[in-house]
Amino acid sequence: MAVELKQDNFKTNVQGALTLVDFWAPWCGPCRRMEPVLHELELQFKGRVKFAKVNVDQQQELARRYQVMGLPSYVLFREGKGTEKVTGVYSVEQLAHYLNRKLAEFSC
Repeated sequence: MAVELKQDNFKTNVQGALTLVDFWAPWCGPCRRMEPVLHELELQFKGRVKFAKVNVDQQQELARRYQVMGLPSYVLFREGKGTEKVTGVYSVEQLAHYLNRKLAEFSC
């Protein structure tokens, strides 16, 4: 299950090889549509990619820091640094392809 991030646990939880952080809001329809997609990806990439979530209504400073302007947005962290951001609704296959590419780049 994705870790819920807040100011006090953010830095610790984005450490490691790859972490995908989902910036979402409870009122966001597309965010709710992405929940099963992200759950499936968590199962597929267990042990290779960490998954975490930020509720932008409760953590506005984190959303500002990573320039989240649309929802849902996903920021990919590598060794604690936000390296890429994508926004929108994607299929399991699309995001799996993206994560597999990033894992391949990281292993080179």
